[in-house]
Amino acid sequence: MSLKETIVGSSRETQGLLLGFVGVLCFSVSLPATRVAVKAFNPTFVTFGRAVVAAAGAIVILALVRPRRPTIAQWRRMVLVTAGVVVGFPLFTSLALRHAPAGHGAVVIGLLPAATAGLSALRSGERPSARYWLFAAVGMASIAILAATRSSTKELAVGDLYFLLAVAAAALGYTEGALISRELGGWQTISWALLLGLPVTVPLAVLGLGSVTGGERWTAWTAFAYLGLVSMLLGFFAWYGGLARGGIARVSQIQLVQPLLSVTWAVLFLHERADILLFVVAIIVLVAVAGSRKSTIRGSVRSATR
Repeated sequence: MSLKETIVGSSRETQGLLLGFVGVLCFSVSLPATRVAVKAFNPTFVTFGRAVVAAAGAIVILALVRPRRPTIAQWRRMVLVTAGVVVGFPLFTSLALRHAPAGHGAVVIGLLPAATAGLSALRSGERPSARYWLFAAVGMASIAILAATRSSTKELAVGDLYFLLAVAAAALGYTEGALISRELGGWQTISWALLLGLPVTVPLAVLGLGSVTGGERWTAWTAFAYLGLVSMLLGFFAWYGGLARGGIARVSQIQLVQPLLSVTWAVLFLHERADILLFVVAIIVLVAVAGSRKSTIRGSVRSATR
């Protein structure tokens, strides 16, 4: 690899990491916002209504910019993106937050980076080194231990099951979306995926709207608007762009800091409690992110750049 290719690859990787962090910052508010929304609204409405709001924003942007449309093959792959991040992840987290607090859910969702990295190894050809997996395992183990210590009730156990389904759905959508983003662009990918889901999201959102309770409260509507416009749309602009530029395995590890951010928002805005164990795990996770950042990943962004 020449010096020029090395510099270009490093620059794209740095851009990818910065964009990835912006996406994680947007996503970190999702669980607290969902927790607020599902207290007032039916989970079906929260899940599919936010997707309709995001799709409306995507339609405006696509109409103004007029990017090239996906090919038939890309549309077929886009189904996985829509199923994973437009439908699956919001649905399972909405159901889970009926049984568990947002802070607890944020910790369980911390398993997502490893799941995404694993799928990327199978799907995209990225091959993280043993050092990478060692630090990823440390981060995962700390999060798993914390989740286990909190799952002492049947309600939390049910919530954890939904959260694990959400992790699987998101990992699928993240991996396939990142691959398509290399061909179409990050914001284009999530925009087309949202439009693809409209035949499903619109009727189900209308169905859920009939059982909305307490919808007049401005806090619930504010949380709902955030979920639609930021978590479901703008956050993915940055996230898919980051995964495409910096490599799926590398950038996905930034999401290990999301539990810490989400718990912080839950403590500040929802007045949930945070104990010393939570902060110890947060420190371990930050160390794991720093360690995986310096690990070798074969077939990563530099290979893609070349």
